[in-house]
Amino acid sequence: MSKNLFSTVLTCLQEADLNRKVKQLDQLLQDWTEDRFDITPTEEIIRIPDPGRPSKPELVSPKKLPRRGLGTTEGHAALMHSIAHIEFNAVNLALDAIYRFQEMPRQYYGDWLGVAGEESYHFQMVREHLFHLGYEYGDFPAHDGLWMTTYQTDHNPLVRMALVPRTLEARGLDVTPAMIQKLRAIGDKRGVEILKILLRDEIGHVEVGTRWFRYLCEQRGVNPFKTFQEIIEQYFHGDLRGPFNIEARREAGFSEQEIQWLESL
Repeated sequence: MSKNLFSTVLTCLQEADLNRKVKQLDQLLQDWTEDRFDITPTEEIIRIPDPGRPSKPELVSPKKLPRRGLGTTEGHAALMHSIAHIEFNAVNLALDAIYRFQEMPRQYYGDWLGVAGEESYHFQMVREHLFHLGYEYGDFPAHDGLWMTTYQTDHNPLVRMALVPRTLEARGLDVTPAMIQKLRAIGDKRGVEILKILLRDEIGHVEVGTRWFRYLCEQRGVNPFKTFQEIIEQYFHGDLRGPFNIEARREAGFSEQEIQWLESL
């Protein structure tokens, strides 16, 4: 018996309990590999101002997050907590990319389900490491910038692909090598291992965003480079200055023209 992919994904997206969410996602991935889904669009697609997430962490503006050095256990744990928060958000981002845009080719849904599965694995690895440091996910405040951008781009898959994987998540490619060095400096071998896995996988996730961005540009007959520039100028209000991880961005499908433009900002 087939299930509707979009309504099943919506249930998982709106699930607030961490353990239930992970279980639902595992079932989603299994059902997908066993070809149990039909991809008939739902009658309506609802906007989601806030996806399912636990009551903690408390969400605050990025400016209100305290700055902590890595010299203390608390500072070390706060860094791992911020990474866990990004990975948890990324599960919801991938699920929303499936639910929100119901007129895409079947392969698109397979790609984003794969991303959701990897982000869930990342979250669980970081959460476990955090537990060994004496803390739980939710013990520190966190910011909500990622979901705000997701909500603002829920009208157009082209804008979503440009802004979420190719801009926000691509920043992870740029900042992770420095975080790896910091964790190495304090002797956190497991943290270094985890971040290396995250960096490797995130290159793949940004590449998925790049591939579908280019596909949509081709479908609409627009120039990918100019369109990327226009979307950034219109929608992105954050900081896009380098240094950029050029090698990782190339692997993730950024063109030389895009890289030169980013470096000129």
